[in-house]
Amino acid sequence: MAGEHILIVDDEKAIQKALRGVLEDEGYRVSAVGNGADALKAVTDELPDVVFLDIWMPQMDGLETLAELKRLRPEATVVMISGHGTIETAVKATRLGAYDFIEKPLSLEKTLITITRALEHGRLERENAALRARLDERAEIIGESDPMRALRDQIATAAPTSGRVLIHGENGSGKELVARAIHALSARTGRPFVEVNCAAIPEELIESELFGHERGAFTGALTRRRGKFEAADSGTLFLDEIGDMSVKTQAKVLRALEEQVVERVGGREPLKVDVRIIAASNRDLPSLIATGAFREDLFYRLNVIPIEVPPLRARKEDVPALVEHFIRVFCASNGKRLKTVAAGALTYFMTYEWPGNVRELRNMVERLVIMVPADTIGAEDLPPPLRAKAEAAPVADGKPLKEARDSFERAYILAELRAQDWNMTRTAERLGIERSHLYRKIRAYGIAPPK
Repeated sequence: MAGEHILIVDDEKAIQKALRGVLEDEGYRVSAVGNGADALKAVTDELPDVVFLDIWMPQMDGLETLAELKRLRPEATVVMISGHGTIETAVKATRLGAYDFIEKPLSLEKTLITITRALEHGRLERENAALRARLDERAEIIGESDPMRALRDQIATAAPTSGRVLIHGENGSGKELVARAIHALSARTGRPFVEVNCAAIPEELIESELFGHERGAFTGALTRRRGKFEAADSGTLFLDEIGDMSVKTQAKVLRALEEQVVERVGGREPLKVDVRIIAASNRDLPSLIATGAFREDLFYRLNVIPIEVPPLRARKEDVPALVEHFIRVFCASNGKRLKTVAAGALTYFMTYEWPGNVRELRNMVERLVIMVPADTIGAEDLPPPLRAKAEAAPVADGKPLKEARDSFERAYILAELRAQDWNMTRTAERLGIERSHLYRKIRAYGIAPPK
């Protein structure tokens, strides 16, 4: 495609000139360098769409350059140029991540075909990486803290059964993720997983959304429509924010649960459905029952297997893993090099209370990946409320000064341990303390190395 960037890496000026002429005639943007070191600098500044890399070069040869290039930019699409290639060299280059080979003397037709295929390969790789990132983000439960281990055990116990599940947790804590995990581990995996956000649908439309409607059932019903219960037949129906559903609709949902039968709005024919219900709410349903806003009989029907999703502030040791996960997701989806978070910045992440839970953390990481140009996100890059809140923690949280200081110190030590791959000697050097002092701090703060 015209305008795409091709980098030529070859110490022979004649090859550079010939390739540049052919490619520019085809409308590509071309740059050329004569050695491996300059190639690495070029891909660090801007990732080309395709790199043509000569195998035989002085100082750093093509295979060394390829290995380092793929380390810096794993997503790079590289075509090797070989004057006297061997099977052994081809195998090595393929293992290092080369996409294809072309041989000297260069054939115009072969070169253009290779470019077209390499560009298409790169495009598909980027699309697949973005898709995998989105799927991983929706399906993976991150964290090895005690609350998350307990949550995983509950999911594993509940999933194989046919029992209805009621998930409770704050906004942004990951209730939908738990529902999807239960479905994925159940006998219904591979069948539909259908989600309904009861708080987002207007009262006058919720019944049509859940049960469907017949043509002419109300103004605007121009065609027959299947409801979510029908769409989820043989699978799982996830009723999110069930506490926001009207009492009138609750009565119809109760009947559907008891009889496994639904009736479309405006219809007279009962429709048999086989649906497992998972419901979720961030509200105190027993309090709603006491005020008459939620049906007690429906609550007991739904609350066969109750699951509580912990807020992020109750599992702060999971914050570094979540930060790393979301950085991978958003670097992939935005086509950026993988970023890291400095230990000082990670400390702020771990001392902040995260009132918006994992959703707030996710949004913060996405913002930083997009807005911070450097490869390392430092404390100075953190916007309010994250840094301001952390700095004001002793006042904002009403903690005694010692408790606030200890909380920050624990987070800082843990962040540095992770940054140094739990190497005690390097961590002690970075913190400017003796190893014996570091061990005492670790014991005092109850810091446990990863299992």
